[in-house]
Amino acid sequence: MRVTVKLFAMFRNGRFKVAEFDFPQGTTCRQIVAEVGLTEAELGVVMVNGRHAQVDRVLAEGDTLSLFPLVGGG
Repeated sequence: MRVTVKLFAMFRNGRFKVAEFDFPQGTTCRQIVAEVGLTEAELGVVMVNGRHAQVDRVLAEGDTLSLFPLVGGG
């Protein structure tokens, strides 16, 4: 299945901004996070098709996964 992955802020450093990938059916957000070289501890927000999602969500053909880092400051 084809999934679009969007990375934001520092996640783009040395990676990509937007890319399309082919993954097997049943792939979760967690698996893609690992595939692009991120850890769950770095994640701030996970969105699928513009809606908040959990990392264990199973993705479907044509989904867009957006990954945002934790935000620091105050």
